[in-house]
Amino acid sequence: MTAPAAVTALPGPIGRRLPGDLAIWFFILAELLAFGVFFLAYAFTRANHVELFNTEQLTLDRMSGAINTVLLLTSSFLVVRAVQIAESGRSRAAAPWLAGAFACGAGFVVVKIFEYAAKIGAGVTLSSSTFYMFYLSLTFFHFMHVILGMVIIAAMWNGARTGRYGPDNMNGIETGAAYWHMVDLVWLILFPLIYVMR
Repeated sequence: MTAPAAVTALPGPIGRRLPGDLAIWFFILAELLAFGVFFLAYAFTRANHVELFNTEQLTLDRMSGAINTVLLLTSSFLVVRAVQIAESGRSRAAAPWLAGAFACGAGFVVVKIFEYAAKIGAGVTLSSSTFYMFYLSLTFFHFMHVILGMVIIAAMWNGARTGRYGPDNMNGIETGAAYWHMVDLVWLILFPLIYVMR
């Protein structure tokens, strides 16, 4: 009898690994659960106050929301490219892509600040109505996640700039990328839910 051939890593999904640190995935699941509860509460309340929600939804700046959607989608693309470049062993070449992703995040923050300023200037507060309570709470909760994501991207940029990442050291950049994609995903649900769907 001949000895069996050595077992190698299986191709396909079985041989794949979860990118980034396992802890970030538990954190992401917890955050998605929190947002999910918010979204369900919004949908339930909206179903009981359709006319109010439809009327006040028209006061929101959909163009600002659309611009922010483009900014976050672009930033996620730039982060994906940065991860791909770092994995190819060119860590420093990934830094400009991360800088671009940070700039898109900063653009999101600026647009949102102008949007909030317009609403505050019009006298809108959390107690103005049920709709505005959800609008301000949900968007500000997401806004804070964007701020945290920008801090993470800045750390990723610094790591890439100093040559920290490579095929054998992708954990840090993949962990940060996973978080940023979660922020993007939540906005892709939040924007149509709050600004568009009637």
